[in-house]
Parts: sequence; structure tokens; C-alpha cells
Amino acid sequence: MIGLTNYAGVMESLMNSAEEKQPSSPLTNSWAKKQESSKSQKPNGVGGFVLVHAGAGYHSESKAKEYKHVCKRACQRAVDQLKAGALAVEAVAAALVELEDSPFTNAGMGSNLNLSGEIECDASIMDGKSLHFGAVGALSGIRNPVMVANRLLSEAQKGKLSAGRIPPCFLVGRGAHDWAVSHGIPPCPSDKMATKFSLSAYKRNKRKMELAEKMDTGHNQTKKRRQSSENGNGSGCLDTVGAVVVDLEGNVAAAVSSGGLAMKHPGRVGQAAHYGCGCWAENACHMNSYSTAVSTSGCGEHLIRTMLARECSAAMQSEDAHQALLEAMQNKFISSPILASEDRVLGGVIVLRCCRCVEAQPSQNFQGILVEFLWSHTTESMCVGYMSAQDSKAKTHISRLPPGTVPGQSLAIEGGVCRLTGVVE
Repeated sequence: MIGLTNYAGVMESLMNSAEEKQPSSPLTNSWAKKQESSKSQKPNGVGGFVLVHAGAGYHSESKAKEYKHVCKRACQRAVDQLKAGALAVEAVAAALVELEDSPFTNAGMGSNLNLSGEIECDASIMDGKSLHFGAVGALSGIRNPVMVANRLLSEAQKGKLSAGRIPPCFLVGRGAHDWAVSHGIPPCPSDKMATKFSLSAYKRNKRKMELAEKMDTGHNQTKKRRQSSENGNGSGCLDTVGAVVVDLEGNVAAAVSSGGLAMKHPGRVGQAAHYGCGCWAENACHMNSYSTAVSTSGCGEHLIRTMLARECSAAMQSEDAHQALLEAMQNKFISSPILASEDRVLGGVIVLRCCRCVEAQPSQNFQGILVEFLWSHTTESMCVGYMSAQDSKAKTHISRLPPGTVPGQSLAIEGGVCRLTGVVE
């Protein structure tokens, strides 16, 4: 069942929309030539575009203002980096730091506590230009896990270690913590990462579990415990954060960060750290006409088993982005045979794809990038924010499933388009 398919629509009046898109063939055929020529030409001025999410789950009306505010701050942080000349991967990391620092998100500070009352975070980042990837899983004692993931990525780009050793791209647990500290990332005591809200949620969830264990024995007890766990980890708790960015040179990057499910087993690693599951970014090349970037949110186990980030990226090479994402979410996620035993398939994605604009301009030095951005979710809601470097402020939106639809069995999809412009010297 598809609950909502609203592409562009309300977004067209909010962005610099490209209402009359050129046919896809001249756009795609020109990409490789434009990429080659742009290597020796730099844009006069800088620009770019960022799309962020504060998770797919449930966002109450009472906290809508806070969720939107943190998305605005994250967008602004990324745009500030782009205006300063940063590449997409640096800008997307900056956006994630802002999202992690918010007490209202389940990432970094204020993350969900596990069964042992501890915070263990997952994060990953991918650079579409180099295709390098960095990730951490079950990481404790670091305020911004995405900084460790980004450092892993940048260290890997330097090449092999001494004695020809391959540098790591994915570290977990204590090893990840020690590596981060040894590379200059300051530790943060775990008790300082918990917030009043996350602690109260942990105590509330713990009481629910204890009550379920006292009610019955045998089969009924197991069933009630499972139901309690499902309710506790329902769509209201699946609030991984993420971002996707394109800079004016056409480079894309994606990142994701999460504290994981509430009351998860210690050591559990969710999709936010897994390759092809939490995020994906890939610049256009001779095989791909479009540059694409994806960041996911939702039930980690569902997203891992379907590798949703990479699936959505591959789907974006189709001519119609909206239809491609709709089919990917429906066929590769909700109706995936891999998840046939699941009653509810919970998740969400933000997707960005772009290509060079080649329409005739007064100046041959004019360059532009057409950006299509979308989000889709099967959860009750998803909070997003977006901004181009040409905008004075970010826009935010809380997307919700239509009334009467069932989370995990229906989906919403929305998005828009914008055009980035610049002049090369």
C-alpha cells in the first residue's frame, strides 16, 4: 500500500526549481566531458546543496519546533563549510556534528541507552569522489562518532600503513575508541553523553521490561516480552540522523549517525555503520549518468538485510527519479522477500542526485548543476531540512504518513528540485 506520492509540489515554491528540465540524454552525455574540463577550472564563488534528516520514526507536534531547528542548524553548518570552499565530504561531516550535538536526536549526545544503561553509537561516511568509506560501530565515550568515521576515511586516502598494511575503514568497540583518541579526537565520559531525556526513557523502558517479565511464564511470557520490545522499539524510536551534500564541483557525499535501538543488546551494530546500508555516495562516471547520495534511517536490521542505501542509489540512475525511488522502496524494502516474515518494515531515506546543466547560456563559462532531492519513509513521520548555498536560510518539513495508513506497510515520498549556478574562470 502506498500512502502518499507527492513529488516537488509544495517544494517548488520554496526552492529555485527547474520547471522545464532538459531531456535526459544531453544532460547525461555531457557529464563526463564537463567533469574533465572542470578539473582545470574552478568556480568563481562557491555553492552547493545539503539535505538532512533527523530520523524516520515519530516526531510529536509538541517537539516539532526543536526537530526543525536542529535541521536548520545542520543545514547552515554545511552551507557555511561549502561557502568557505570545503568539499562535499567535509560539509556533510559538519552537518552530522550539529545533528549529533542535539539532545533531541538519537545520535551522539543524548543517544538511546542499551540494556546495560550505556551509550554505544554507530556512524559512517562516504565520499562520492574517491569512493572511500569510514565507519565505527558500538563506540562509547566519543561525543561525535562521525568525526571518527571521517578520520578513518581521510587516513585511508593517504594510502597504506607501514610494512604495507591496509588502513582500517571500519572499527568497533574499544578498538575504535582507542584509535580515535590516538588520532587526536578527545574522549567524552559516557555519563556526560546521556541527557535527562535519554535517562528517563531508559528508566521507563526498563520498568516496562521488568513488568512484562513478571506477568506470565512460559510461552505467554516470551510473547509479552517480545511485544513489549516491539512496542519499545517502534517507529517512535527509529531516529537515526543523516545528511547528503553536493558541492558546486559536482562531488557528492553522505553520512549517517545513530545511537541505535533503545534497550538494544550491548555490542549490537546497526545499519548506520554498515557499508551500503546506512549511507552511499558515488560521483557520476562513464557507467553512471548521475551522481547520487543516500542516507537511511529506521530499523537497522531491516536496512542491513536489504542494503537499502546502495539499492536506492542504483535506482537513481533511472530517468524518473521519483518513480525509481517509489519502486525501490516498494520492491526492495516493503515487499522484499528478504523481509517477508516481518509484520512491519520500518525505514526512511533521503536521496540526492545531480547532473550538469548544458542548456545554452550567454557565457560559455557558465556552469550549473541540476539537483533532484527526495525523501521517503514507511514510519509515521520523518523530519528533513534542506538548503542551497544561494539560500538565505534553510527550509524544514516534517513528512507524515496520511491518516489511516499503517506504518511499515505504506510509504510517503516527497521532494523537489533546485539549480546550482556558477561561473568558471
